[in-house]
Amino acid sequence: MYIEWTETAAEKIAHKVQGQEGYLQLKYDTDGCGCVVSGVTALWWVNEPEEGTEKVETNGIPLYVEKSKMIFLDEVMKIDFVPEANSFQLKSPNQILNPRMSYFNKI
Repeated sequence: MYIEWTETAAEKIAHKVQGQEGYLQLKYDTDGCGCVVSGVTALWWVNEPEEGTEKVETNGIPLYVEKSKMIFLDEVMKIDFVPEANSFQLKSPNQILNPRMSYFNKI
């Protein structure tokens, strides 16, 4: 799996974490979704990567993804930031996986 950060997204996430110690995780959140296949991706800033996560290859900012949820994600993806929506966007060459991906500081 490879995830590319756009310049805009990389700048925005760097501003949000502002030098804090921690790890960035691409969380496939299923709380309140009713079914595991109805999950929503989000960016979580955490103290430690959760058990069962794997560091994925990126073009810059390190990112961890739950191994068991990788099946719901594409092999090549891009994280962008859309100023008009004030949110991150997760997309692949085939689809937009989340047009309004949230960021949560869990520290």
